[in-house]
Amino acid sequence: MASRVRRAGHRDRGRRRAPESASGGRGRRLGGLALGLAVLGFVGWAVVPDGEPVAGNAALAPPEQRPPKTLVVLPAARPAPASSATPTAPPTPQVPATGPGTFTVTPGQSARAGTQGTLLTYTVEVETGLPFDPIEVAAVVDTTLADPRSWIAGGRFSFQRVPSGGDLRILVATPGTTDELCAPLRTRGQVSCRNGENVVLNALRWAVAVPHYDGDVAGYRQYVVNHEVGHALGEGHVACPGPGQVAPVMLQQTYGLDGCVANSWPYP
Repeated sequence: MASRVRRAGHRDRGRRRAPESASGGRGRRLGGLALGLAVLGFVGWAVVPDGEPVAGNAALAPPEQRPPKTLVVLPAARPAPASSATPTAPPTPQVPATGPGTFTVTPGQSARAGTQGTLLTYTVEVETGLPFDPIEVAAVVDTTLADPRSWIAGGRFSFQRVPSGGDLRILVATPGTTDELCAPLRTRGQVSCRNGENVVLNALRWAVAVPHYDGDVAGYRQYVVNHEVGHALGEGHVACPGPGQVAPVMLQQTYGLDGCVANSWPYP
């Protein structure tokens, strides 16, 4: 607005104006000023970005009634009341770089998942010092393996969690312990593995997943359980079948999707 006012002033100084008497010209100017102030006091003003003042309710007119390319500057929105505020997300679990190598075994056993094929039993164990409840971890593993989209859909295997002596140990371990349990496989503190009877799930990935899962930590946990258990069933890595297609669960999705869409399940 200031720049437009200055340009108007320059134009005024370049014009020839008829002479005014000292009293008459000043009187008309003061009268006009008084009238303008009275109008301003009555209707109020709103400022728009192009510098034009808009009186009264013109600023509230529907968009089709406003001049083109005119945007009304409105006051900043008031903060929402505390009662309607969006709940804050829980803090990200803090995962230590390494741990003692000792594990807490989830007690009890699950129902059998699947009714066909070879029964494989498993324990679910969490390394000491990790911020994960073994019962909650076991619930994720149990429901993943019992899902009709999981390995039971193939009819070759069924699963049941036991408190000890399982065919598989499904372990959530710190990055350092993961590297030890996975050797000679090289996990570099970043990824998970299956090594013998051990299905080792890296606690770092369990906590935060990977960026290309777009914050879907639950979906990534289902993927990594199915992927590493898949190795225990004899499954190898496969490639993305094509851009935009559903990623096979045996694609190494922790490293990337290669154009596929993220997927947690062997039989989606």
